[in-house]
Amino acid sequence: MFISKLSLTTFRSYNNLELELNPGLTIFIGRNGEGKTNIVEAILYLSFLSSHRVSNDQPLVQLGSASGYIRAQTKLPDREVLIELEINSERANRARINQNPVRSQKEIFGIIQAVYFSPEDLDLVRGDPGERRKFIDQLLILRSPRIAGVISDYERSVRQRNSLLKSRASTESLSAWDEQVANFGGEIIATRLQALKDFEPIFQSVYREIAPQKTAFINYKSSIEEPTLNTEENKNKILERMHLTRTSEIERGLTLTGPHRDDLLLNLGEHLVKGYASHGESWSIALSLKLATYQLLVNDGLKPILILDDVFSELDEERRVQLIKLAKSAEQTFITVAVENDLPKELLGDKFLVKSGQATKIEVGE
Repeated sequence: MFISKLSLTTFRSYNNLELELNPGLTIFIGRNGEGKTNIVEAILYLSFLSSHRVSNDQPLVQLGSASGYIRAQTKLPDREVLIELEINSERANRARINQNPVRSQKEIFGIIQAVYFSPEDLDLVRGDPGERRKFIDQLLILRSPRIAGVISDYERSVRQRNSLLKSRASTESLSAWDEQVANFGGEIIATRLQALKDFEPIFQSVYREIAPQKTAFINYKSSIEEPTLNTEENKNKILERMHLTRTSEIERGLTLTGPHRDDLLLNLGEHLVKGYASHGESWSIALSLKLATYQLLVNDGLKPILILDDVFSELDEERRVQLIKLAKSAEQTFITVAVENDLPKELLGDKFLVKSGQATKIEVGE
């Protein structure tokens, strides 16, 4: 799949941007703050219906405007699809597919799949567990868009249950939400474990290519004992744990059991990567996580868009080689660089100069 046209209206720094795009490599060149990352952010928003940079939609809408708009003409193997998304900071977003309004923006999940790599991905290694939970859940959504609804329902149920805990509601009032949290949470844990089972061998293989000196592996740290691939078993374990921690939950006003409390433990040899790995090893782990994500999706029969945002200046030669190989193999790759010298000479494609809310195509020979 690839995007053939991208349009942004009152989105971030763009009052009106129209881009004609081709398969292969597209490179956006511009100094920091000129808006090149805003372009790839729009593509990622169509993949996950959230920004990878901010926690709410308000900063995405240009100051003084009520809404921001993203439109993408997408060529899939069997058809063309026009996605239009209206982003509203104060009310629900609205979406259209092939100019037809849809009941929920969630209906566009799965049309565009994108894998993104940037310097901020070091947070996967060094950051808090929320970064790693977000990583695994985005992988689930890319593989099976349906799970986005389960995650959304789970998060809503946890919020409601937390509200009841803070108000010191009765056990009877809590029981319905116990069931909801456990039901959705049990499915999410099972789906995460299955994804890791498929993902880890690829991750280990990729890491060996980059840094063969040590073995990298991933453990799933759960708030329940011995989580399984069986949703019902996980559900029962969550309910049992809730019963045991009920007093603590009421005191703290928080749900203490479920996938929102879990973590991925990244290991290198006998040690946890966090707090142990060198800067170079941390980069290798982060890069391996993203390369393995891409490969797993390909193994699933998908052809995700690859987005590389200002990463080449951060990587040494060995890691650049792995990324160059992938960039050239993807059906469509978007690359951003601050200056053209940051771009490896092996990567050739359409180039755009991004400056002051405009993206101007650089013609060959300029």
